[in-house]
Amino acid sequence: MHQTSLGRNALERAMGLLFLMCGIVAVAFVLFISIYLLISGLPAIRAVGLTDFLFGKTWSPNTSQYGILPFLLTSVCGTAGAVVLGVPLGLMTAIFLAKAAPPRLAAVIHTAVELLAGIPSVVYGLVGMIVLVPAIQRAFHLASGATLLAAILVLAVMILPSIVQVAETALRAVPEEYEQASLALGATKLETAFRVSFPAARSGVATAVVLGVGRAIGEAMAIIMVSGNVPNLPGLFQPVRFLTTAIASEMSYASYGSLWRQSLFSVGLVLFLFIMLINVLLNVLIKGRKEG
Repeated sequence: MHQTSLGRNALERAMGLLFLMCGIVAVAFVLFISIYLLISGLPAIRAVGLTDFLFGKTWSPNTSQYGILPFLLTSVCGTAGAVVLGVPLGLMTAIFLAKAAPPRLAAVIHTAVELLAGIPSVVYGLVGMIVLVPAIQRAFHLASGATLLAAILVLAVMILPSIVQVAETALRAVPEEYEQASLALGATKLETAFRVSFPAARSGVATAVVLGVGRAIGEAMAIIMVSGNVPNLPGLFQPVRFLTTAIASEMSYASYGSLWRQSLFSVGLVLFLFIMLINVLLNVLIKGRKEG
């Protein structure tokens, strides 16, 4: 018995050390990426000037003008549009699957959501380019359907699987006693789902939204195929270029060590900080509500 106890303690210490090392590696990767982006991106910001870089409206490597305001506003508008369309649909789907769907129907919807999650980004872009872009062009009588609207619609579909899967898991984790107490007090199933289960799963739902926002901000391949990839200020029916598509479309052409290449790293730094800011704001909001 004594030897068995020693063996278990040794195994527990070994597993604890393994988990600790995994956590350290994860943090180290984040720090490494942060430091690399800072080292690679700050020289261009110093050379161009922070104000001209962030608020300049012209991006022209031929004339050494590197203003990313059109990219920045396009990313904000595109992400906001995708969130407005995708988040309510994803959350409603998650509530339906977790609290109302018959088992057979839930299995079918689960399969569809899993298929959406497994589809490569380039396939979304290809379908959008072949089906959605011409449809927008015909519907609104545009010269080209590759616009911000097409990008928003594609992003809204792409973020659905992340939101549905994470939010559903959070809703299923709500203790059954909460719902039984609500029903016992006379609330309907719909009222219980929205006023008890949903608030109780707020942290997991917020995580789902963060994942969806991160997917929307970080997508490049699908968006470059449907957005037009033109550095215009954002307009719903204008061809536009996102922060991610600017990097993807130009990095292979920028010579090593040039101001052009350094500016693209600076775009990546801005994108990274943008995502971090959104995560921090959501975490602060969640903590503030819990404390309230």
